[in-house]
Amino acid sequence: MASIYDKLVELGKKRGIYWVSYEIYGGLAGFYDLGPVGVLIKRNIIEEWLKTFVYSFDFMVEVETPLINPQIVFKASGHEESFTDPVVYCLRCGRVYRADHLIRDLTGLNVEGLSLEALHKIVVEKGLKCPECGGDLSKPENALLLFKTEIGPYKGQLGYLRPELAQGMFVNFKTVLNIARNKLPLGIAQVGRVARNEISPRQGLMRLREFTIMELEFFHDPAESEREVEEYISYVEDEELNVIPAEAREKNIEETIRVTVRDTIRRRIVKNPWLAFWMGLGNKFVRSLGIPGDKIRFVEKLPHERAHYSAQTFDQEVYTQKFGWIEIAGYAYRTDYDLKRHMEYSGADMTFFKKYEKPIETIKRRVLIDYRKLSSTLGPEFNNVVKYLQSKHQDELYQELASKGYVEVGGLKISSEFFEVKEEKVLVHGEKIIPHVVEPSFGVERLLYVLLEYAYSEMEDRVLLRLPPRIAPYQVAVFPLLAGGREEHKAMVSLATSIASKLRSLGLRVYYDEEGSIGRRYARADEIGIPYAVTVDYQSLTDNTVTLRFRDSKKQIRVSINELGDIIFKYLIENRMM
Repeated sequence: MASIYDKLVELGKKRGIYWVSYEIYGGLAGFYDLGPVGVLIKRNIIEEWLKTFVYSFDFMVEVETPLINPQIVFKASGHEESFTDPVVYCLRCGRVYRADHLIRDLTGLNVEGLSLEALHKIVVEKGLKCPECGGDLSKPENALLLFKTEIGPYKGQLGYLRPELAQGMFVNFKTVLNIARNKLPLGIAQVGRVARNEISPRQGLMRLREFTIMELEFFHDPAESEREVEEYISYVEDEELNVIPAEAREKNIEETIRVTVRDTIRRRIVKNPWLAFWMGLGNKFVRSLGIPGDKIRFVEKLPHERAHYSAQTFDQEVYTQKFGWIEIAGYAYRTDYDLKRHMEYSGADMTFFKKYEKPIETIKRRVLIDYRKLSSTLGPEFNNVVKYLQSKHQDELYQELASKGYVEVGGLKISSEFFEVKEEKVLVHGEKIIPHVVEPSFGVERLLYVLLEYAYSEMEDRVLLRLPPRIAPYQVAVFPLLAGGREEHKAMVSLATSIASKLRSLGLRVYYDEEGSIGRRYARADEIGIPYAVTVDYQSLTDNTVTLRFRDSKKQIRVSINELGDIIFKYLIENRMM
């Protein structure tokens, strides 16, 4: 009996959802094409994500940035150094494997994040060989997952295809902050293509070399997060999450605990309240796609499993029949890592001026240099010493004088007698801070596969794709009955095409079909998940009504053509069937 995966592959190609890229040339691992139906489903997933994560909040904006980035961006971000996976290759046949995945597949051990030395030790101790030919395996080494390119012809500037959307949002933070009238919190979202040079991509849509992600970077003041999140927590505070904390995983406990979003904050399961907020919203979003809540969980990454920029990470996973638990989204607390790195590498100011509610009176110390005395003492060294002293911040000069009694400049100790410290009271209206960042990131193609697997069903030897109505590729199908005499036939086709045009003018995506029996047409619509079908029949010609059929129940109701659009929109808004 065919597996659900094989059935989806067959349906995907038959009905224009997805298939392997470059098929006429034998295909290319890690690349898939989406067909006419798949494109529409994917677009609806993206639109639902935008509605949920972006359009629902005043503090959210959306941007679009380039796929190609100069090398310096990924030097600053740390990806050029850290965005790697361990690989081994067969010394006999040359096949390349991702080392931690190969060990997991052959032994069942979870070795993600272990050092190259530790992986090699396991390969040797377990006597692991190449699964293809039985040959010996090489020592593990790190492979960079960034796709390289040249910007400009004839030995152009080195660049990389982005592996994530985040850096485009980080480098634009200050510009967008100014556009957003210098207010925090601020969320910057982006949907776009990314590329990762995966070592051995397989598992269909699960592991691709080019794919689409939906990502947002949420910039906030960590000192204000607990207070600010309270304004929005009502969206998700009672949402129940299935969580496996890192503390449990370290004890080899893989059972989930069921907690509300509010409790993850109260019990400090999640370090940052805003991280918990977005996890709750992500849970609601995935459930809205038709995934049962008990098939969704959040797994906290162990320290050695986390990305180089993260202080805490949770993977949102969904259980599938084919692959077991698979990651569909990641939630990372990136702290101020990225903004600090871009400040360091670019020299740009990525700070936010945090204005106090009331000015604070404080003592400001000014360190004055006695240039005349210094000049007569130092002679030819005077200019270099003064240049150095003037480059130092006043606070740094004071701290060094206070702790040492002198300031050291190139081996010279400039004692306190050459300085005068003056104190004055000043009103401080605010301070510069580097915002912290929380990041939810979703893989669209993985969501597409999960959605299809949970929507797929068979009834009476017919395939039924139970997609949520708002995710379906077409909202409504329109069919003329095609029976009776020639004139009645023409009249029903004419009325059906006019109804289809009217519904399209209202903004609905309409699937029109007049080929084959009405039963076959219903079946074709069911296979691609169209939730509602309108049939024009004999009665329609006399009383201006049509039948409205519901996909899942096959129930039919009689409705006025004049009210048809309003009725369909009512069901779509509620995202439900009858």
